[in-house]
Amino acid sequence: MKRIVSPSILSADFGNLERDIRMIDRSAAEWVHVDVMDGVFVPNISFGFPVMKPLRRATRKVLDVHLMITEPERYLRRFVEAGADFVTFHHEATRDARGCIAAIREAGAKVGISIKPATPPEALGDLLPEIDMALVMSVEPGFGGQSFIPESLDKIRTLDRMRRDAGLGFLIEVDGGISASNAGEVFAAGADAVVAGSAVFGTTDPEAEIRKILEAR
Repeated sequence: MKRIVSPSILSADFGNLERDIRMIDRSAAEWVHVDVMDGVFVPNISFGFPVMKPLRRATRKVLDVHLMITEPERYLRRFVEAGADFVTFHHEATRDARGCIAAIREAGAKVGISIKPATPPEALGDLLPEIDMALVMSVEPGFGGQSFIPESLDKIRTLDRMRRDAGLGFLIEVDGGISASNAGEVFAAGADAVVAGSAVFGTTDPEAEIRKILEAR
């Protein structure tokens, strides 16, 4: 099974963001994770459209945009137009998940849907045939540097089983508390992609750390 690392620029040095994006471009990471937070759905505020466009110009990698915002349907098309390859919204943040899926698809991006730690994977059941990726939050969304919630492994296994039982091809991504010390068991549980922030940008050799995460056992 192929492994993907998506370094989260929420943990990058904002004063040297271009430098850190160039590092990701040189590295074995295939995606760049962009956490968009509105201060309402989660208790923090991060990036918006002004950051997206220069990011798109600066990298050849897949822009993996994770919307932690209320009523994501208001902004989906604009994030695609700003250069997102994947747009992931939260199941808990909208009353119209199918409308969000259709809007992302129609705008030309791949569709992701995320669940917070308290939301069971079964909540996504009838939506799984319509998406390209399911994102399991393995920490409470809103802040970097949190510890991985061990129960997340069971959620990954459940989604993987649901995927296999239905013969579906959506990816499973995991976000929160990922490092080389636990990435092996996260991939073994069925994850295809992992988001790593402080584990990558908090080291003296982030490119080597990305490789360690990819090769973790």
